Amino acid sequence: MKQTPGQGRWIKGLSAIVASVLLSQTMSSVAQTKEEKVTYSQFLNYIKNDQIKTAVIYDKQGRAEFKLKNQPDKAPFSEVLLFEKDTSLYKKLREKNINFEQNHDSGENLFLEILPQLFLILMILVFFVMFLRRAASSSSGPGQILNFGKSKARFQMESETGVTFADVAGIEEAKEELQEVVTFLKQPERFTAVGARIPRGVLLIGPPGTGKTLLAKAISGEAGVPFFSISGSEFVEMFVGVGASRVRDLFKKAKDNAPCLVFIDEIDAVGRQRGTGIGGGNDEREQTLNQLLTEMDGFEGNTGIIVIAATNRPDILDTALLRPGRFDRQVTVDLPAFKGRLGILEVHSRDKKLAPKVSLEAIARRTPGFSGASLANLLNEAAILTARRHKDAITTLEIDDAIDRITIGLSMAPHLDSKKKWLIAYHEIGHALLETLLKDADPLNKVTILPRSGGIGGFSQPIYNEERVDSGLYTRAWMLDQITILLGGRAAELEVFGEAEVTIGASSDLKNVASLAREMVTRLGMSDLGYVALETEEKSNVFLGGDWGSRAEYSEDMAVQIDRKIREIVTHCYSKAQVLLRENRRLLDKLVEVLLEKETLEGDEFRQIVVHYGQSVEKKPILPEPLPLLP
Repeated sequence: MKQTPGQGRWIKGLSAIVASVLLSQTMSSVAQTKEEKVTYSQFLNYIKNDQIKTAVIYDKQGRAEFKLKNQPDKAPFSEVLLFEKDTSLYKKLREKNINFEQNHDSGENLFLEILPQLFLILMILVFFVMFLRRAASSSSGPGQILNFGKSKARFQMESETGVTFADVAGIEEAKEELQEVVTFLKQPERFTAVGARIPRGVLLIGPPGTGKTLLAKAISGEAGVPFFSISGSEFVEMFVGVGASRVRDLFKKAKDNAPCLVFIDEIDAVGRQRGTGIGGGNDEREQTLNQLLTEMDGFEGNTGIIVIAATNRPDILDTALLRPGRFDRQVTVDLPAFKGRLGILEVHSRDKKLAPKVSLEAIARRTPGFSGASLANLLNEAAILTARRHKDAITTLEIDDAIDRITIGLSMAPHLDSKKKWLIAYHEIGHALLETLLKDADPLNKVTILPRSGGIGGFSQPIYNEERVDSGLYTRAWMLDQITILLGGRAAELEVFGEAEVTIGASSDLKNVASLAREMVTRLGMSDLGYVALETEEKSNVFLGGDWGSRAEYSEDMAVQIDRKIREIVTHCYSKAQVLLRENRRLLDKLVEVLLEKETLEGDEFRQIVVHYGQSVEKKPILPEPLPLLP
């Protein structure tokens, strides 16, 4: 911290005080060394034998100084410590007619006595003044101390984000919709000429990592207007009224620099629903939200100010915040499709050295459901692995390992050759073989028995259908095959090792089976109970502004039927898995032998073994009759 001239004078003054204290203590210690100290009993003997010539008693200090009759006048006084409130001492001195003086003062300089206490108080005051000056200089300028109510928004007179729409890929629909906001700011006359009104606010909604903040920076970079950016959590402090004061100060600065952009990241931190009935309705967050609502569309207009907010929890935002006139537009920034992922990979691979055989298209096809942040992290992890392995460029191997590390976990040391390794191999081959044989299942990408962090002993990984993932449309046949595949690990263990040797390795599979089967029956109408949604998704937590909880929307008799239908689906799929594995037992054993040898099998290699040693993938074995949808 830079030292001011005033602070320099304070330090010099304090140095002088410290020096004087040390000097006084030194002189006092020197003086004390010249005085001869005697014991109290010896002092009483001197009085009894009438040997004392003169004495001075200091009451407050509890000591006395005296000279003996046989000592010369220039001899130093002797010193003795007295007992507290010893009244008999004065009586003994008077009886012996000893000349003594009673001194009620301390006998020392009073200033020197209180100097240490004054020095401590002075130091505290100096540090407090320095803290106040530093707080003032770090807020809105010199001379203003503890500006709690001032806005903490980062302000740029001209956009210096360094990000434009060219740097944002994978969200073309959102970019196109926000392009109008840029045009509003650059050429407002084009819209005002036909009576169009500039939108007050734009709410960016999407999962984490999809690029909402990056998109706001790009709008600022394209528009080139003054830009304010702040997080929702920075409005609320421990002091009541500070958040509302910061909102007022933020919009006051924005009005002075209109037209401009105000970006509020994570607005759900301050914009949650009001009046939940818990904790009262006059808390600091609600006051801040009320002020924000007033500033966006209250009695006074904010012409030329466009507020851009980002959140991944639109369900908990207050309805007054979402009405027209405040956030006029709600732009969904969703997970990118194949072309979007390819564009994002092209952007983030500009500064990465890729091997010629690395195909960004192949990476994009293997990563459905990845967000922009996940894809950036994928390439970064691949680059880290490349540097660790002392390679010159990122290869396909590093890409594959990076995908596995992000989706499944860090690779651990291989299993030792034991019964556990055989159990895991049969379990994972049970999944993988059913993924290959079932018609409506996603194709196998790889199967491995290399353990991963988090307690995963091995895994079987499919290549998810991009169109199905992006659209969210899953067929009944696909869902039944998914349940069959999930039960394949347990079915393989039971077929090979018997009931007594069945392990808990299928616990997570069974949880997914129960969840998927229950959704088919209660929410998706995929059973003979009819096309009725008997359950809804879990409602919002009351603390987030939602209802008090969910309730059963069916009778007890219907609950029994639901349980029966779920059991029918699971039993049917398990029987199907058992038949497939039993019919292909020779193939199952061969695949386990190869997997134990190589520890990892890619999808193409796995399918070649299936075709060579077993039946064709297209050939259908004898299976149980499919479940009827309706009677």
